[in-house]
Amino acid sequence: MFLDGTGATTKMARRHGRAPRGERLRCSVPHGHWKTTTFIGGLRLSGMTAPMVLDGPMTSAWFLAYVEQILVPTLRPGDIVILDNLGAHKSAAARRAIEAAGASLLFLPLLDRPVEPSRRA
Repeated sequence: MFLDGTGATTKMARRHGRAPRGERLRCSVPHGHWKTTTFIGGLRLSGMTAPMVLDGPMTSAWFLAYVEQILVPTLRPGDIVILDNLGAHKSAAARRAIEAAGASLLFLPLLDRPVEPSRRA
């Protein structure tokens, strides 16, 4: 199972836009009321599993709660959980919870240098 998360923030609101010539562009943006939403879930060959939406950024405490309450009940003995190297994922307690369910935990390898995109002919 690949486990990954993504987030969105209201800071992503556009600061510029387009309107028809001669008309003023009007749209609302939060102006200092910034908010982050995080989504995390697992992907198996059979499909999506253990989804969760979090009102805020991912932290070690939130990740441990996710693992214990949402992920572990979906794990089967022999499962391999693959994660990226986010600092919040590197919790000894989360590793113990995953391994107690009979699954193993692997992190994606760190790269020494950025990967260059392949060049098309």
